[in-house]
Amino acid sequence: MVRVQGKEYGPVDLEELREWKEEGRLIRDNEVREPETGRWIPAGELPELFSDRPAPPPIPPPIVRQTSLGGLLAQTWKIYRAHFAQFLGLSALVIVPSICLQLSSAAVSGGSELDLRNALAGLFNLGMVAASFVAWPIYVAGIQILTSEAAFGHPLGLADVVPRALKYWSRVALLCVLVYGAFFLLLVLALAILVMVAAGEPGFLMIFVALALLFFQVWMFGRVFINVLFWQQAAVLENTGAVDSLRRSKELAQSGRNQPWWQRPAWQGVIISSLWCLLAAGISIGPEWSALTGYYHTLTTAQDTQAMVQSLSAAAKPAAPTVWTIALSALQTVLRPLLGIAFVLIYLNLKAAPNE
Repeated sequence: MVRVQGKEYGPVDLEELREWKEEGRLIRDNEVREPETGRWIPAGELPELFSDRPAPPPIPPPIVRQTSLGGLLAQTWKIYRAHFAQFLGLSALVIVPSICLQLSSAAVSGGSELDLRNALAGLFNLGMVAASFVAWPIYVAGIQILTSEAAFGHPLGLADVVPRALKYWSRVALLCVLVYGAFFLLLVLALAILVMVAAGEPGFLMIFVALALLFFQVWMFGRVFINVLFWQQAAVLENTGAVDSLRRSKELAQSGRNQPWWQRPAWQGVIISSLWCLLAAGISIGPEWSALTGYYHTLTTAQDTQAMVQSLSAAAKPAAPTVWTIALSALQTVLRPLLGIAFVLIYLNLKAAPNE
Protein backbone atom coordinates (compact mmCIF):
# COMPACT_ATOMS: atom_id res chain seq x y z
CA MET A 1 0.00 0.00 0.00
CA VAL A 2 1.24 3.49 -0.88
CA ARG A 3 0.05 6.71 0.76
CA VAL A 4 0.54 10.00 -1.07
CA GLN A 5 -0.87 13.24 0.40
CA GLY A 6 -3.30 11.33 2.58
CA LYS A 7 -4.64 9.08 -0.20
CA GLU A 8 -3.93 5.35 -0.23
CA TYR A 9 -3.21 3.34 -3.38
CA GLY A 10 -2.86 -0.38 -3.84
CA PRO A 11 -2.13 -3.00 -2.97
CA VAL A 12 0.59 -3.21 -5.63
CA ASP A 13 3.48 -5.63 -6.09
CA LEU A 14 7.18 -4.85 -6.07
CA GLU A 15 7.50 -4.70 -9.86
CA GLU A 16 4.80 -2.07 -10.12
CA LEU A 17 6.48 -0.06 -7.36
CA ARG A 18 9.72 -0.13 -9.34
CA GLU A 19 7.82 1.19 -12.38
CA TRP A 20 6.33 3.98 -10.28
CA LYS A 21 9.81 4.87 -9.08
CA GLU A 22 11.18 5.00 -12.62
CA GLU A 23 8.25 7.21 -13.67
CA GLY A 24 8.83 9.52 -10.72
CA ARG A 25 5.48 8.67 -9.14
CA LEU A 26 7.15 7.10 -6.10
CA ILE A 27 9.81 8.97 -4.14
CA ARG A 28 11.67 8.23 -0.94
CA ASP A 29 9.34 10.29 1.24
CA ASN A 30 6.16 8.50 0.16
CA GLU A 31 4.81 6.17 2.83
CA VAL A 32 4.31 2.46 2.20
CA ARG A 33 3.11 -0.49 4.26
CA GLU A 34 2.22 -4.14 3.83
CA PRO A 35 -1.56 -4.71 3.57
CA GLU A 36 -1.74 -6.95 6.65
CA THR A 37 -0.04 -4.42 8.95
CA GLY A 38 -0.83 -0.84 9.87
CA ARG A 39 2.77 0.40 10.16
CA TRP A 40 3.72 3.01 7.56
CA ILE A 41 7.39 3.54 6.67
CA PRO A 42 9.11 5.81 4.13
CA ALA A 43 9.62 4.12 0.77
CA GLY A 44 13.30 5.07 1.01
CA GLU A 45 13.70 2.42 3.72
CA LEU A 46 12.91 -0.36 1.23
CA PRO A 47 16.23 -1.72 -0.04
CA GLU A 48 14.42 -3.44 -2.91
CA LEU A 49 13.58 -0.02 -4.33
CA PHE A 50 16.28 2.31 -3.00
CA SER A 51 19.33 0.06 -2.65
CA ASP A 52 21.73 2.94 -2.12
CA ARG A 53 20.61 3.11 1.50
CA PRO A 54 21.51 0.42 4.04
CA ALA A 55 18.77 -2.05 4.74
CA PRO A 56 16.87 -1.45 7.99
CA PRO A 57 17.31 -3.95 10.80
CA PRO A 58 15.20 -7.06 10.37
CA ILE A 59 11.70 -6.93 11.81
CA PRO A 60 11.21 -9.42 14.64
CA PRO A 61 8.99 -12.33 13.70
CA PRO A 62 5.40 -12.03 14.90
CA ILE A 63 4.87 -13.52 18.32
CA VAL A 64 1.83 -15.48 17.23
CA ARG A 65 1.12 -19.09 16.25
CA GLN A 66 0.38 -20.28 19.77
CA THR A 67 -1.47 -23.51 19.10
CA SER A 68 -2.21 -24.46 22.72
CA LEU A 69 -4.57 -22.62 25.02
CA GLY A 70 -1.84 -22.34 27.65
CA GLY A 71 0.53 -20.75 25.13
CA LEU A 72 -2.20 -18.32 24.07
CA LEU A 73 -2.86 -17.28 27.66
CA ALA A 74 0.87 -16.92 28.36
CA GLN A 75 1.35 -14.74 25.28
CA THR A 76 -1.68 -12.65 26.23
CA TRP A 77 -0.20 -11.94 29.64
CA LYS A 78 3.22 -11.21 28.12
CA ILE A 79 1.84 -8.53 25.82
CA TYR A 80 -0.36 -7.06 28.54
CA ARG A 81 2.54 -6.85 30.99
CA ALA A 82 5.01 -5.45 28.45
CA HIS A 83 2.61 -2.68 27.34
CA PHE A 84 0.72 -2.18 30.58
CA ALA A 85 1.17 1.60 30.54
CA GLN A 86 -0.49 1.92 27.12
CA PHE A 87 -3.35 -0.42 28.04
CA LEU A 88 -3.82 1.46 31.31
CA GLY A 89 -4.03 4.72 29.40
CA LEU A 90 -6.71 3.26 27.12
CA SER A 91 -8.60 1.93 30.13
CA ALA A 92 -8.49 5.36 31.75
CA LEU A 93 -10.62 6.68 28.89
CA VAL A 94 -13.56 4.66 30.23
CA ILE A 95 -12.56 4.38 33.90
CA VAL A 96 -12.55 8.12 34.60
CA PRO A 97 -16.12 8.78 33.33
CA SER A 98 -17.34 5.64 35.11
CA ILE A 99 -15.86 6.66 38.47
CA CYS A 100 -17.18 10.20 38.13
CA LEU A 101 -20.62 8.81 37.28
CA GLN A 102 -20.65 6.52 40.33
CA LEU A 103 -19.51 9.28 42.67
CA SER A 104 -22.07 11.78 41.43
CA SER A 105 -24.98 9.32 41.26
CA ALA A 106 -25.35 9.49 45.04
CA ALA A 107 -26.05 13.23 44.75
CA VAL A 108 -28.92 12.56 42.34
CA SER A 109 -30.47 9.67 44.26
CA GLY A 110 -29.90 11.23 47.67
CA GLY A 111 -32.83 13.64 47.38
CA SER A 112 -36.18 13.45 45.69
CA GLU A 113 -36.70 17.20 45.25
CA LEU A 114 -35.54 18.91 42.09
CA ASP A 115 -33.13 21.53 43.38
CA LEU A 116 -30.05 23.12 41.87
CA ARG A 117 -27.74 20.51 43.39
CA ASN A 118 -29.65 17.57 41.93
CA ALA A 119 -30.07 19.31 38.59
CA LEU A 120 -26.33 19.97 38.28
CA ALA A 121 -25.54 16.42 39.36
CA GLY A 122 -27.97 15.08 36.78
CA LEU A 123 -26.39 17.14 34.01
CA PHE A 124 -22.95 15.99 35.12
CA ASN A 125 -24.08 12.36 35.07
CA LEU A 126 -25.49 12.82 31.59
CA GLY A 127 -22.16 14.24 30.47
CA MET A 128 -20.27 11.30 31.97
CA VAL A 129 -22.59 8.82 30.25
CA ALA A 130 -21.98 10.61 26.94
CA ALA A 131 -18.22 10.59 27.61
CA SER A 132 -18.34 6.84 28.25
CA PHE A 133 -20.18 6.25 24.98
CA VAL A 134 -17.64 8.37 23.11
CA ALA A 135 -14.63 6.72 24.76
CA TRP A 136 -15.73 3.09 24.41
CA PRO A 137 -15.19 2.75 20.60
CA ILE A 138 -11.74 4.35 21.00
CA TYR A 139 -10.98 1.89 23.79
CA VAL A 140 -12.08 -1.10 21.70
CA ALA A 141 -10.23 -0.05 18.54
CA GLY A 142 -7.15 0.95 20.50
CA ILE A 143 -6.79 -2.51 22.01
CA GLN A 144 -6.90 -4.08 18.55
CA ILE A 145 -4.29 -1.70 17.13
CA LEU A 146 -1.95 -1.81 20.10
CA THR A 147 -2.03 -5.62 20.37
CA SER A 148 -1.54 -6.17 16.65
CA GLU A 149 1.47 -3.87 16.48
CA ALA A 150 2.96 -5.33 19.67
CA ALA A 151 2.58 -8.86 18.33
CA PHE A 152 4.68 -7.91 15.29
CA GLY A 153 7.31 -6.16 17.35
CA HIS A 154 6.14 -2.60 16.62
CA PRO A 155 5.30 -1.07 20.01
CA LEU A 156 3.25 2.11 19.88
CA GLY A 157 2.76 4.90 22.35
CA LEU A 158 -0.65 5.99 23.52
CA ALA A 159 -0.29 9.20 21.52
CA ASP A 160 -0.01 7.06 18.36
CA VAL A 161 -2.80 4.61 19.23
CA VAL A 162 -5.60 7.06 20.02
CA PRO A 163 -5.48 9.03 16.72
CA ARG A 164 -5.49 5.78 14.75
CA ALA A 165 -8.36 4.41 16.83
CA LEU A 166 -10.37 7.58 16.19
CA LYS A 167 -10.48 6.73 12.48
CA TYR A 168 -12.63 3.69 13.28
CA TRP A 169 -14.90 5.44 15.79
CA SER A 170 -18.11 5.63 13.78
CA ARG A 171 -17.83 2.04 12.54
CA VAL A 172 -17.04 0.58 15.95
CA ALA A 173 -19.76 2.67 17.60
CA LEU A 174 -22.37 1.39 15.15
CA LEU A 175 -21.26 -2.20 15.63
CA CYS A 176 -21.37 -1.78 19.42
CA VAL A 177 -25.01 -0.72 19.14
CA LEU A 178 -25.84 -3.68 16.87
CA VAL A 179 -23.94 -6.34 18.80
CA TYR A 180 -24.72 -5.24 22.35
CA GLY A 181 -28.29 -4.42 21.33
CA ALA A 182 -28.79 -7.98 20.07
CA PHE A 183 -27.63 -9.43 23.39
CA PHE A 184 -29.84 -6.97 25.28
CA LEU A 185 -32.90 -8.10 23.32
CA LEU A 186 -32.06 -11.73 24.04
CA LEU A 187 -31.77 -10.91 27.74
CA VAL A 188 -35.16 -9.18 27.66
CA LEU A 189 -36.61 -12.29 26.00
CA ALA A 190 -35.23 -14.50 28.78
CA LEU A 191 -36.68 -12.23 31.47
CA ALA A 192 -40.04 -12.20 29.70
CA ILE A 193 -40.06 -16.00 29.75
CA LEU A 194 -39.34 -16.05 33.48
CA VAL A 195 -42.12 -13.54 34.16
CA MET A 196 -44.54 -15.59 32.04
CA VAL A 197 -43.72 -18.72 34.03
CA ALA A 198 -44.03 -16.91 37.37
CA ALA A 199 -47.35 -15.28 36.45
CA GLY A 200 -48.98 -18.27 34.74
CA GLU A 201 -50.82 -21.20 36.18
CA PRO A 202 -48.52 -24.18 36.77
CA GLY A 203 -49.16 -27.04 34.39
CA PHE A 204 -47.60 -29.35 31.85
CA LEU A 205 -48.40 -27.09 28.88
CA MET A 206 -46.95 -24.02 30.56
CA ILE A 207 -43.78 -25.88 31.53
CA PHE A 208 -43.41 -27.30 28.00
CA VAL A 209 -43.86 -23.87 26.35
CA ALA A 210 -41.43 -22.23 28.79
CA LEU A 211 -38.77 -24.89 28.22
CA ALA A 212 -39.21 -24.63 24.44
CA LEU A 213 -38.85 -20.84 24.56
CA LEU A 214 -35.81 -21.06 26.83
CA PHE A 215 -34.20 -23.63 24.53
CA PHE A 216 -34.82 -21.35 21.54
CA GLN A 217 -33.44 -18.37 23.48
CA VAL A 218 -30.27 -20.26 24.46
CA TRP A 219 -29.83 -21.46 20.87
CA MET A 220 -30.24 -17.90 19.55
CA PHE A 221 -27.81 -16.55 22.14
CA GLY A 222 -25.21 -19.15 21.15
CA ARG A 223 -25.62 -18.46 17.44
CA VAL A 224 -25.31 -14.70 17.88
CA PHE A 225 -22.37 -15.10 20.25
CA ILE A 226 -20.42 -17.28 17.80
CA ASN A 227 -21.20 -15.08 14.81
CA VAL A 228 -19.95 -11.89 16.47
CA LEU A 229 -16.84 -13.31 18.18
CA PHE A 230 -14.41 -11.52 15.86
CA TRP A 231 -16.30 -8.40 14.84
CA GLN A 232 -13.75 -6.12 16.49
CA GLN A 233 -10.82 -7.64 14.61
CA ALA A 234 -12.71 -7.56 11.32
CA ALA A 235 -13.77 -3.92 11.78
CA VAL A 236 -10.36 -2.59 12.84
CA LEU A 237 -7.59 -4.92 11.68
CA GLU A 238 -9.23 -5.74 8.34
CA ASN A 239 -10.76 -2.27 7.94
CA THR A 240 -14.11 -3.58 6.71
CA GLY A 241 -17.48 -1.87 6.90
CA ALA A 242 -20.05 -2.53 9.60
CA VAL A 243 -22.10 -5.11 7.69
CA ASP A 244 -19.03 -6.75 6.18
CA SER A 245 -17.43 -6.94 9.64
CA LEU A 246 -20.31 -9.07 10.90
CA ARG A 247 -20.11 -11.29 7.84
CA ARG A 248 -16.34 -11.58 8.17
CA SER A 249 -16.65 -12.34 11.88
CA LYS A 250 -18.91 -15.27 11.08
CA GLU A 251 -16.43 -16.55 8.50
CA LEU A 252 -13.55 -16.35 10.96
CA ALA A 253 -15.51 -18.13 13.69
CA GLN A 254 -16.43 -20.97 11.33
CA SER A 255 -12.91 -21.40 9.94
CA GLY A 256 -10.24 -23.87 11.00
CA ARG A 257 -12.48 -26.91 10.68
CA ASN A 258 -9.49 -29.02 9.65
CA GLN A 259 -7.83 -28.40 13.03
CA PRO A 260 -8.47 -30.14 16.36
CA TRP A 261 -11.45 -28.64 18.13
CA TRP A 262 -9.33 -26.97 20.85
CA GLN A 263 -7.37 -25.08 18.15
CA ARG A 264 -10.42 -23.81 16.26
CA PRO A 265 -11.03 -20.07 16.65
CA ALA A 266 -14.66 -20.50 17.74
CA TRP A 267 -13.81 -22.89 20.57
CA GLN A 268 -10.82 -20.83 21.66
CA GLY A 269 -13.01 -17.73 21.69
CA VAL A 270 -15.70 -19.47 23.74
CA ILE A 271 -13.16 -20.76 26.27
CA ILE A 272 -11.42 -17.38 26.59
CA SER A 273 -14.77 -15.61 27.01
CA SER A 274 -15.85 -18.12 29.65
CA LEU A 275 -12.61 -17.64 31.58
CA TRP A 276 -13.07 -13.89 31.45
CA CYS A 277 -16.67 -14.17 32.69
CA LEU A 278 -15.47 -16.27 35.63
CA LEU A 279 -12.77 -13.71 36.41
CA ALA A 280 -15.21 -10.79 36.14
CA ALA A 281 -17.76 -12.61 38.29
CA GLY A 282 -15.09 -13.33 40.88
CA ILE A 283 -14.17 -9.64 41.02
CA SER A 284 -17.79 -8.47 41.26
CA ILE A 285 -19.30 -11.13 43.50
CA GLY A 286 -18.06 -9.58 46.76
CA PRO A 287 -20.00 -6.28 46.71
CA GLU A 288 -23.03 -7.93 45.06
CA TRP A 289 -23.22 -10.94 47.38
CA SER A 290 -25.74 -9.41 49.75
CA ALA A 291 -27.96 -8.35 46.82
CA LEU A 292 -27.78 -11.82 45.28
CA THR A 293 -28.71 -13.49 48.55
CA GLY A 294 -31.59 -11.01 48.87
CA TYR A 295 -32.87 -11.94 45.41
CA TYR A 296 -32.65 -15.64 46.22
CA HIS A 297 -34.51 -15.17 49.51
CA THR A 298 -37.23 -13.18 47.74
CA LEU A 299 -37.70 -15.78 45.01
CA THR A 300 -37.94 -18.65 47.50
CA THR A 301 -40.21 -17.00 50.07
CA ALA A 302 -42.60 -14.77 48.07
CA GLN A 303 -46.22 -15.95 48.21
CA ASP A 304 -47.52 -14.31 45.03
CA THR A 305 -46.19 -12.71 41.87
CA GLN A 306 -47.06 -9.12 42.81
CA ALA A 307 -45.28 -9.36 46.14
CA MET A 308 -42.26 -10.92 44.44
CA VAL A 309 -42.05 -8.14 41.85
CA GLN A 310 -42.37 -5.45 44.52
CA SER A 311 -39.68 -7.07 46.66
CA LEU A 312 -37.31 -7.42 43.72
CA SER A 313 -37.90 -3.80 42.75
CA ALA A 314 -37.09 -2.67 46.27
CA ALA A 315 -33.96 -4.82 46.37
CA ALA A 316 -32.86 -3.53 42.97
CA LYS A 317 -32.53 0.06 44.14
CA PRO A 318 -28.86 0.99 43.67
CA ALA A 319 -26.86 1.49 46.82
CA ALA A 320 -24.48 4.36 47.26
CA PRO A 321 -21.10 3.50 45.75
CA THR A 322 -18.27 2.75 48.12
CA VAL A 323 -14.53 2.91 47.67
CA TRP A 324 -14.52 -0.89 47.48
CA THR A 325 -17.11 -1.12 44.70
CA ILE A 326 -15.47 1.67 42.71
CA ALA A 327 -12.05 0.04 43.05
CA LEU A 328 -13.36 -3.34 41.91
CA SER A 329 -15.14 -1.76 38.95
CA ALA A 330 -11.93 0.02 37.95
CA LEU A 331 -9.94 -3.20 38.37
CA GLN A 332 -12.29 -5.03 36.04
CA THR A 333 -11.85 -2.34 33.39
CA VAL A 334 -8.06 -2.37 33.79
CA LEU A 335 -8.00 -6.14 33.27
CA ARG A 336 -10.49 -6.17 30.39
CA PRO A 337 -7.76 -5.63 27.74
CA LEU A 338 -6.66 -9.21 28.49
CA LEU A 339 -9.83 -10.39 26.74
CA GLY A 340 -9.20 -8.17 23.73
CA ILE A 341 -5.52 -9.18 23.51
CA ALA A 342 -6.44 -12.88 23.52
CA PHE A 343 -8.94 -12.42 20.69
CA VAL A 344 -6.43 -10.46 18.61
CA LEU A 345 -3.89 -13.26 19.08
CA ILE A 346 -6.48 -15.86 18.04
CA TYR A 347 -7.14 -13.76 14.95
CA LEU A 348 -3.42 -13.40 14.15
CA ASN A 349 -2.91 -17.12 14.68
CA LEU A 350 -5.67 -17.77 12.22
CA LYS A 351 -4.27 -15.34 9.64
CA ALA A 352 -0.78 -16.84 10.02
CA ALA A 353 -2.07 -20.36 9.39
CA PRO A 354 -1.29 -21.78 5.93
CA ASN A 355 -4.95 -22.46 5.26
CA GLU A 356 -7.63 -20.36 6.88
